[in-house]
Amino acid sequence: MTEDRTAAGVADAPASRSAPPIVVVGLGAVGSLLAGCLAAAGCAVVAVGRVDLGGRPRTIDLVEPGGRRRTVTVVAAGLEGIPPESRVALLTVKQYDLAGVLDGLAARPDLVLVTVQNGLGAEEAVLARRPTSGLVAASLTAAVERGPGGEVHWLRRGGIGLAPVAGPVDAVVEALVTALRSGGLPARRYPDWAAMKWSKLLGNLLGNATSAILDLDPAGVVADPALFAVERRQLEEALAVMDRLGLRPVGLPGAAVDWLVRLLRLPDPLARPVLRAVVGKARGGKSPSLRGHVAGSAPGPSEVGWLNGAVAERARALGLAAPVNARLADLVEAVVADPARRAWFRGRPDRLLAALDG
Repeated sequence: MTEDRTAAGVADAPASRSAPPIVVVGLGAVGSLLAGCLAAAGCAVVAVGRVDLGGRPRTIDLVEPGGRRRTVTVVAAGLEGIPPESRVALLTVKQYDLAGVLDGLAARPDLVLVTVQNGLGAEEAVLARRPTSGLVAASLTAAVERGPGGEVHWLRRGGIGLAPVAGPVDAVVEALVTALRSGGLPARRYPDWAAMKWSKLLGNLLGNATSAILDLDPAGVVADPALFAVERRQLEEALAVMDRLGLRPVGLPGAAVDWLVRLLRLPDPLARPVLRAVVGKARGGKSPSLRGHVAGSAPGPSEVGWLNGAVAERARALGLAAPVNARLADLVEAVVADPARRAWFRGRPDRLLAALDG
């Protein structure tokens, strides 16, 4: 009976606001985008942010890639204010906040959780805490950022991939794909959640840690032959881990990761110009996440441990080596913690190359 109620309650969601509200935990740029798209599709949405508005309405102003502005209304609440009839919660918080959110949801094992985090480890963390609950993995390729007036700028349309992880969640996945598409966000179902998440990781790695350490634009990083070699090596290490795990890169909505891998196998003079153009457009003009964090525009700890650090950790567990990813992770943490170290590397590829070879 539990399986039927959960599936039916979500499958009807795009059709009517009388269906159980969909919960979005985290009202940063990503959470606001997903809440806005679901609300635009006609879903009732409960948005859980840092400030509990006690169930009062909250508007989300979304500026789409073409410049069109769309305003939708959701219900804002705290974790304790999630309606008992809700059956699905999208978790859009950063990896370092995930454990606290899971603590807050401990009394709701009936909720199917959807992990929208970048990097690796979110699904494993949820499975360890909620072994009998439904779980869906998500990979978002849309570029979004918060504007000075609180509006959400959707810089590059991209899309989202969704894949079942645990429990009877097929109907949940199909309903969310339908709703998000209706709300304007390209969405697709994937059969293998691990292949999907690792493929998104490949895109997150490219031009991210190097850009953060050097405070350089990612396109400039890729244009430099020596730095491009670093990018190639970190991705080759990740691909070696994927191969050992039996995972193949897949294309994501708005991100042809499978073609990225093919490009990496071309000679440098052919691969670099194409990848420079791709990297320049991939984030819609938004600075890479790690570079933004080093610059101080992103609060909280660095997520490099779930990106390059996770590749190195998985490699060690499998008896492989990922020295470039391990060193990049250490260097990002170093420039985050030490302004003098940050200044030492800024704009100096030679110093980064020496640190990687040392």
